[in-house]
Amino acid sequence: MWSYVPPIRDMQFVVDELLEVRKDWAEIPEFSDLDADTTPQILDAAGQFVVQNLAPTNAGGDLQGCRYDTGSVITPDGFAQAYAVYRDAGWPALACHPSFGGQGLPQLLNAALYEMLFAVNHAWSMYPGLTHGAYECLRNHATEAIKSIYLEKLVSGEWLSTMCLTEPQAGSDVGLVHTRAVPQADGSYSISGSKIFISGGEHDLTPNILHMVLARLPGAPIGTKGISLFLVPKIIPGDVPRRNGVQCDGIEKKMGIKGSATCVMTFASATGWLIGVPHRGLAAMFVMMNAARLIVGLQGLGHAEMAYQNALRYAGERSQMRAPVKPENAAPTIRSGADPIVYHPATRKTLLTLRAYVEGQRAVAYWCAHLLDIAEHHPDGARRATADDHASLLTPIVKSFCTEKGFQLASAALQIWGGYGYIHEYGVEQSLRDSRIAMIYEGTNEIQAIDLLVRKVIADGGQKFMGLLGVLRDEATLCIAAAGCESFGRVLGQTYGEFMDATSAIIADAPANPELAHRIAADYLYLAGLLLVGSIWARAARLASPRRTEPFYASKLQTAQFFFDYLMPETRLRLDLLNRRHCALPWVGAN
Repeated sequence: MWSYVPPIRDMQFVVDELLEVRKDWAEIPEFSDLDADTTPQILDAAGQFVVQNLAPTNAGGDLQGCRYDTGSVITPDGFAQAYAVYRDAGWPALACHPSFGGQGLPQLLNAALYEMLFAVNHAWSMYPGLTHGAYECLRNHATEAIKSIYLEKLVSGEWLSTMCLTEPQAGSDVGLVHTRAVPQADGSYSISGSKIFISGGEHDLTPNILHMVLARLPGAPIGTKGISLFLVPKIIPGDVPRRNGVQCDGIEKKMGIKGSATCVMTFASATGWLIGVPHRGLAAMFVMMNAARLIVGLQGLGHAEMAYQNALRYAGERSQMRAPVKPENAAPTIRSGADPIVYHPATRKTLLTLRAYVEGQRAVAYWCAHLLDIAEHHPDGARRATADDHASLLTPIVKSFCTEKGFQLASAALQIWGGYGYIHEYGVEQSLRDSRIAMIYEGTNEIQAIDLLVRKVIADGGQKFMGLLGVLRDEATLCIAAAGCESFGRVLGQTYGEFMDATSAIIADAPANPELAHRIAADYLYLAGLLLVGSIWARAARLASPRRTEPFYASKLQTAQFFFDYLMPETRLRLDLLNRRHCALPWVGAN
């Protein structure tokens, strides 16, 4: 009842036509030999893996969950076997550097892979999901000795990793971390403390797990400036490998992603090694966290895609009542007085909303991944710097907007099933439960919004952000000049101008009102997400217009029109909320 068809045609449209990535790849020595066959071959192979090996483990894994047994965690049936296939096929190495055994392919293709992984089994995908971020962190900040021991094992997938930040008293405020690190005579550190909510802290997929742990050195400054980062392996490699002082004390019973082990971890004088500079661990960890935030955004996208596919299929099969109007090529009524619900306006509107956001968000997320490739590999230093600036601004938008929509769209899709959607065997209720966590971890969506507006937009007077959103202005200009797309360009251009005006006013008002930016940050980020998706649909319409007689491109034009008619008007609400920035926010609870 719950099935998946990899959306490879749309993925290729985003890569080849919307983003035109081959123009950039041709300028990057590492990617210049990638030909037109590379992308479809990789996407096809990834699609085969997720459908054949991973999708069958999803529903059963949700019902079975993980089992804890005196420090060990047993994952659901089929998880370890699926991981072995994934590892042996070389998927962990896809976007890693060849000097460490990687394939050296773009992160954009890794993003497409992870969209598919999360679509079919979010819980399983949590285990390898942090590995690329850990690889980037070690590659950029570890000593050569550490790299030589650990990096190839991560790249090959022989070992997996975790990110150990959260403690009971700290939550999102990592400055309150209490875990201690004491220097040892041999250059290592003794790590002691407890961490909670550690995804994949213990499991049976790999023999070793590399824990990236935030802790404090003796005499460290208080707050985030006193945190250091350490690599703490479960098994210390050597001629005689030995078990480290790392223990899983239990796993959480959760609302969703039940096949993912969310662990309580204790470090009892565990041996660790410093990564990066003392007291600058958060800066080193941010390399891993930013990679993880893009991955989390892809979780929301994967859930929305899966919900859309299955809701569309079900709506074509389920007959209820007579539709007020049917298309000319409609199939005959199955029984007297009943038509497939896909013909009913309320259902059509829901399905079109799903399609518009799924396909629009895919392009925005892939754009972010492509910018990361340019920032790392392009030979032009100015191009690298600009791409890095733009990626840092897009990352909180992708994480927050895509995960919020992933949950909202899974809920909207459930409505199409009616009562059946509330039943496990139909699949969508699991997607709704699984998708909810993505709005919380790797920095809550509220924190993402504050990061965007306070730390990035206001901090530099909006200079970099206005440069990023110049794509809206440029696309509006191109659409106004393109036959059949003038209306899209006018709406996009007008809304862009109003958003920039609101941004300037917020920057001017913020110094006198310390609560202002925090109060309106969520609406600000949401509006940015809407406008970016709007720019994608304006561009898609402009590219599709000359080929409107072909079904694929005709669908793009129809969806673009729907987005601007029914979804783009929400920008008026968000702009109005930003322009009400002087309205006081009352206190609640104890004053």
